[in-house]
Amino acid sequence: MKRRVVITGLGAITPIGNTVRDTWDNLLKGVSGIRTISYFDPSILNTRIAAEVRNYNPEEHFEHKEIKKIDLYAQYAMIAAREAVNDSGFKNHQYDCNRTGCITGSGIGGILTFEEECSKYLQNGVRRISPFFIPKMISNIAAAYIAIEHNLKGINFNAVSACASANHAIGTALRSIQYGDADIIVTGGAEASVTPLAVGGFSAMRALSTRNDSPEEASRPFDKERDGFVMSEGAAILVLEELEHALNRGAKIYAELVGYGASCDAFHITAPAEEGEGSSRALIMALQDAGLKPQDIQYVNAHGTSTPLNDKCETQSIKAVFGEHAYKLKVNSTKSMVGHMLGAAAAIEAIACIKTIETGWIHPTRNLTNPDPECDLDYVPHKAIECEVKAALSNSLGFGGHNSSIVIRKYI
Repeated sequence: MKRRVVITGLGAITPIGNTVRDTWDNLLKGVSGIRTISYFDPSILNTRIAAEVRNYNPEEHFEHKEIKKIDLYAQYAMIAAREAVNDSGFKNHQYDCNRTGCITGSGIGGILTFEEECSKYLQNGVRRISPFFIPKMISNIAAAYIAIEHNLKGINFNAVSACASANHAIGTALRSIQYGDADIIVTGGAEASVTPLAVGGFSAMRALSTRNDSPEEASRPFDKERDGFVMSEGAAILVLEELEHALNRGAKIYAELVGYGASCDAFHITAPAEEGEGSSRALIMALQDAGLKPQDIQYVNAHGTSTPLNDKCETQSIKAVFGEHAYKLKVNSTKSMVGHMLGAAAAIEAIACIKTIETGWIHPTRNLTNPDPECDLDYVPHKAIECEVKAALSNSLGFGGHNSSIVIRKYI
């Protein structure tokens, strides 16, 4: 019999808030974190906007010598993990560090470090490369730093599956606890890819919105005038814990993680399978794993990227799985405000589901002013709504045809 897994801690640093509380408050208010890029001069690019983490000073969180060794994406991961671990409070009680792990998700890892060191190499030669280059850049290093800081000696690695990474991390953490390999796992995602090379690369693909004159209106999932996603950055971390372990220490329980499904389109490197067929399979697997029927779900946090193909295919996928119940669902896109955090996106969207279950409020989908006729579900446009949610589903899809879905339920 699978062990039950609950969520006991949350942490986040995003373009609309440097804590979970601030991020959630701004999601409910419909605040956008998208602005003209400030990290570098984007004037030569077709896309000159992104969602950057603001009011962040690394010296408030790390010693100077540490900053030189830790890429920005790993800094974000560590900050979110600190909030989540403190929120959970498991370190204040007896726990087995050998059965406490960390599984993160990051699609790109330390690309800022990669760019900086490549520039040194091209300008001054191989001998100018920093000895910190490799351990700063590799995408598993955030999980390692979190483990070192919190003495987590159990399972530890990073999932890399583009924009599905964090859901794969969370789902694998769920499995590890269910099957008895761990009691607690710190999990989620982190990304810091608002860099010239990353933005330039996605811009060259014509995957990004070019609504440069109105950044806050650029991410418009399910809208007829959507023209691409908006790059973002940050981190979101959850603490997952075996139920009896959490109860024995009197932990606060936000919700229960009950289902996980993953599939591959095996169709195209960047385009989703026709009618969202691959995503449909991941949704069905997650529901079956949770032991729930489609009508048991009240809310879906969609991948909702604001790209022409994704939003249409995802809508088709939801309708294929939920049938007539699809029109009773509340569906929204967190990316309409925070942009696309790539490998971290699924983690902040999981937190949105958890906070919805906890508070009874569903945040809006921003900028949905001219609905696409092919996207005809209730996407909660413009304003947050009060709604009791007993079970929510979060969907994430990545380049390469990677699909991952999780189901979160009110703890009873």
